[in-house]
Amino acid sequence: KAGITQFLDDYKEGIYGALANGYLTEKEIDQVIKGNFRVMLKLGLLDDPEKVPYSKIGIADTTDPWTTLKHQSEARLVTQKSIVLLKNEKRLLPLDKSKLKSIALIGKLANSVLLDWYSGDTLYAVTPMEGIRTKVGTDVLIRFAENNNYNKAIELAKNSDVVIMCVGNHPVCNSNKWKDCPIASNGREAVDRASLTLEEEQLIKQVYEVNPNTIVVLISSFPYAINWTQKNIPAILHMTHSSQETGNAVADVLFGDYNPAGRLTQTWPESLNQLPDMMDYNIRNGRTYMYFKGKPLYPFGYGLSYSEFNYSNLKVSSDNVKHNGEVVISVDVQNKSSIQGDEVVQLYVKQLNSSVVRPLKELKGFKRVSLNAGETKTVELKLKIEDLYIWDIKNKKFIVDGSLVELMIGSSSADIKFSKNITIVNKYYR
Repeated sequence: KAGITQFLDDYKEGIYGALANGYLTEKEIDQVIKGNFRVMLKLGLLDDPEKVPYSKIGIADTTDPWTTLKHQSEARLVTQKSIVLLKNEKRLLPLDKSKLKSIALIGKLANSVLLDWYSGDTLYAVTPMEGIRTKVGTDVLIRFAENNNYNKAIELAKNSDVVIMCVGNHPVCNSNKWKDCPIASNGREAVDRASLTLEEEQLIKQVYEVNPNTIVVLISSFPYAINWTQKNIPAILHMTHSSQETGNAVADVLFGDYNPAGRLTQTWPESLNQLPDMMDYNIRNGRTYMYFKGKPLYPFGYGLSYSEFNYSNLKVSSDNVKHNGEVVISVDVQNKSSIQGDEVVQLYVKQLNSSVVRPLKELKGFKRVSLNAGETKTVELKLKIEDLYIWDIKNKKFIVDGSLVELMIGSSSADIKFSKNITIVNKYYR
């Protein structure tokens, strides 16, 4: 009755019991499982296998598709697109391999690809070490230290042109026990994180002291409060776990064969002190970019590029919008740099003078646009009135107030380039 049509555990006894006791009717079941059958029909699960193209995968063609170059390239592209450039001071990145003789590769994630709780298996996996080694060839010496045992990491850092540190969490806490997570900043299903502090930040400090050309690749399932690293380390990348193309993708970004344009999908706080109590589930008390009032370490939607972009010529199709109407927002985006790059244009809104509590801002649209060096493109984003409905607790209906709405265009939730107010004509319920 709550709309849940999939169960991980046994359900038959409970369903039959509910039917026998009158808690549930067959008519209610029929109504709810329509969606399940719709998916089954699309997948061909109810059809003759001869008519279903999916049934021939790896049989009729004798080749598993995920082993082909086409699919490997797709996995690599997805991984490249997910990488977020958090910092690039003095343009340390991208690295020029022709100017390097040695690289110190440091960290427990530098020579591994970890799989997450629900990630499934991969038939192959390229580690950061393998990807970087392939990228630079035999002319550059790569030396590896998983940790600083016997002062190895510091010695390698001291005697290398550049240091690449691959650090982060273990997705399943490096434990087979259900609720065992010995490292405070780690977490997984059934285990909340006890800390936002990156334990390896102390090693980052030690390495930076002997080699300022240090790059941090943070491979993590969630945000970290890397305040010291952000303040001192010249270049920082973030990516997540589980991609078989991890090493190739990160090497592509590090050495400039791919210009990063990923964006953060969460607000990264500076500390736990900026967050409400763990058991406070009311996001209006300061959770997410929509209600967060502090200064975050990294804002929602944040991400840098090797290119620089300029916004200009904001236009709005109408200043007054009625029920079922929409407004088209356009802005010109120019790539001011000498290399091709992608920019992610983001549209945020804030309804002013609302009769109900509204977020400080809400993402209502975004578009990733690719621009050649010096190129300018006009980017259009549409906002429909129906996108502004919010639940009115008092009247038990969704509402859009007849009031001013501030439209904000920018490259992150904290980097707004232009804003303009429009008027919603009348109040609407549904």
